[in-house]
Amino acid sequence: MSNISETLERATETLQASGIVEARREAKSLLAFVLDKNQTFLVAHSEYKLSAEEKTRFQTVLKRRANREPFQYIIGRQEFCGLDFTVTKDVLIPRPETEMIVEAAIEILKENARVCEVGIGSGCVCVSILHEVKTASAIGLDASERALAVAERNAKTHKVLERLELKLSNVFDNLQNEKFDLIVSNPPYISMEEMKTLQREVRDFEPYIALTDGKDGLSIVEKIIGNAPNFLKADGVLLMEIGFNQAVKVQEMFDKTIWREIEILPDLQSILRMVKAKLVKSG
Repeated sequence: MSNISETLERATETLQASGIVEARREAKSLLAFVLDKNQTFLVAHSEYKLSAEEKTRFQTVLKRRANREPFQYIIGRQEFCGLDFTVTKDVLIPRPETEMIVEAAIEILKENARVCEVGIGSGCVCVSILHEVKTASAIGLDASERALAVAERNAKTHKVLERLELKLSNVFDNLQNEKFDLIVSNPPYISMEEMKTLQREVRDFEPYIALTDGKDGLSIVEKIIGNAPNFLKADGVLLMEIGFNQAVKVQEMFDKTIWREIEILPDLQSILRMVKAKLVKSG
């Protein structure tokens, strides 16, 4: 039977051959996951021999990663805003740049605020907001029943489900005439042209409908901006993630007679990433 050191050497070679950039680091992470140990254990017990069952399990996850399946889907979780979220192939993998929506929401929300998330996915944004703002409540919309099931699981895990209603809806289509203090969204904004250039991990494994509208990447963004006034209170705020090089076109979508303080804010890489706009009068 192979020991940890030998297993890591062969796994690193396998991942390198598949084009994985940080092959050694990923091999260690996969083995730590299979053994249910931290990476310190791998270093301190390099002569530990894997059992037949451990070896089989490791080869299974190694093959999946070598096929470029994202690490997060293999282990079934991802950290976001300091919380651990379940992720499946039915939802996008939470990304650090999306945390700026949560940070902005926490600054905006007042006592007993009401929030709506369009495209809740894993629930990482809405659940993180509710976890921090204890008096807030929310409704999460998604066009995927499977995504809603993942969001429900994460809301239960972080003990906010009693303040979160989940509803199957394509954007606002199935939402009643309720007014919210805040609408948040990380919509499918990637164009079909950009889809061709994405890493295999994203293009081949993350849910298509959560990545792109199948067009120029702006149709759902425009639908959210156009319909948000019907569901926001006066002085309510829209926070929405957008894609690279979309800032100018997105700015033009806002009716300046009913919106004010329209900003598009940069992420940590100085990419214009998040729209923030306040409604002057409700629709």
